[in-house]
Amino acid sequence: MDQIFTLLSITLGAILANNFIFSQFLGICPFLGVSKKVDTAVGMGLAVTSGLGLASAVTSLVHKDSLVKFGLGFMQTVAFILVIASLVQFIEMFLQKSMPSLYTALGVYLPLITTNCAVLGVALLNIQNNYNFIESVVYGVTGGLGFLLAIVLFASIRERLVFADYPKSWEGFPIALVTAGLMALAFMGFSGLKVW
Repeated sequence: MDQIFTLLSITLGAILANNFIFSQFLGICPFLGVSKKVDTAVGMGLAVTSGLGLASAVTSLVHKDSLVKFGLGFMQTVAFILVIASLVQFIEMFLQKSMPSLYTALGVYLPLITTNCAVLGVALLNIQNNYNFIESVVYGVTGGLGFLLAIVLFASIRERLVFADYPKSWEGFPIALVTAGLMALAFMGFSGLKVW
């Protein structure tokens, strides 16, 4: 029963209270770059979610079975970067074969998942929080779902901002940053959330 409550708190924390975008400021590059349209935002969110889930699972195993076992804990960042780069290449090949329209729509942003700090951040946070394998995977997947929620909400607002009336000097990127800041303030309301 304690494990269920732990997984529930990890889930709610990763999606709402400790959202990678609005609380920990990880993954801002693809968040701002791919959030102009909802359909590409959904694709990027799903790609990042799968990347976070796979990276969490594999890096958890690599850390416990290889790095700690052989006393190479100091090499975790280098090892995690290599694992993440390999996983992203597999995701890219999968999307190119199975969903070519999404692959084309994501364009240059798909390889950016490799350098997305949220993917490396989730691997390092799993180690820092001393999560076991199940908790690591749950944290990775739900962190990705939090990213998906944030980017889809932001993209839907940005689509409507085209018709909004605001000063000319705020057009484009400035209004996007103001909007992201206001959304981050709204998500701060979840930081006082008590699960039980």
